[in-house]
Amino acid sequence: MRVLITGASGLVGSALRRALIARGDEVVALGRGGGPMSWNPAAGQISADLAGIDAVVNLAGAGIGDARWTDEYKAEIRDSRVNGTVALAEAIATTTDRPSVFVSGSAIGWYGNRGREELLDERSTPGDDFLAQVCRDWEAASQPAADAGVRTACIRTGIVLSRDGGALRQMLLPFKLGVGGKIGRGSQYMSWITLDDEVRAILHIIDGELAGPINLTAPHPCTNETFTKMLGELLHRPTFLPTPLVALRALKGAELVETLLLNGQRVFPKALEADGFEFSATIVEDGLRVALR
Repeated sequence: MRVLITGASGLVGSALRRALIARGDEVVALGRGGGPMSWNPAAGQISADLAGIDAVVNLAGAGIGDARWTDEYKAEIRDSRVNGTVALAEAIATTTDRPSVFVSGSAIGWYGNRGREELLDERSTPGDDFLAQVCRDWEAASQPAADAGVRTACIRTGIVLSRDGGALRQMLLPFKLGVGGKIGRGSQYMSWITLDDEVRAILHIIDGELAGPINLTAPHPCTNETFTKMLGELLHRPTFLPTPLVALRALKGAELVETLLLNGQRVFPKALEADGFEFSATIVEDGLRVALR
């Protein structure tokens, strides 16, 4: 199988690339350096021949927590996802020997802030904040591929646990120094997935028949307080001091802190489990153990 990946150098993309190669697949990375297989996602420009590609996995997008949410950076977050996905979906749709499956990125931010609401699945209503709107536009951008008859899956990914990147990597230093703690009241839910299960789930989608929105989160989301306590226990560090919100807001900006750290969603992977996917880590203790090994 020939699989084209965007965002192949990112945390998930790199791990997916290794897994595909390990099982004997050929991986084609769509990069930004020019040449016959390249693109500019924010500008919606693509130069690639997709004939003979069996599957496309679209993981590209500016990091949502990498910088303060200025108007310019919020535009970059949106454009790098939406414009790039439109270009890719249209390229898939107009290819004669087109791929059989298009796995396009999304995120649980689609649901917005849901507090302690009952478990959310793929049929739940969307939110209305900035990230929710980005995710709605992001998923809608994949429609040209679906309209052309290509099986299209939008993966709503939660917090990917890995010591090599993402949110957990940013948490490790303060926790190891003994100054990690819950954020705010700690009652907000965190819907997470290990990097191993994220990759396994994407492979499951490529190889199977799933389409539409698919939650990529472990079956048991936890509160920030529970997550904090378990991470502290595994690192043998205290967690009694709450994270100073004033300092966080000064560093990251109030909107980012509110949306990413104080808001939450209890997300359930209904589509994956109904399709027979088995998670290797279902509770946060196991997930963190896997991520920290």
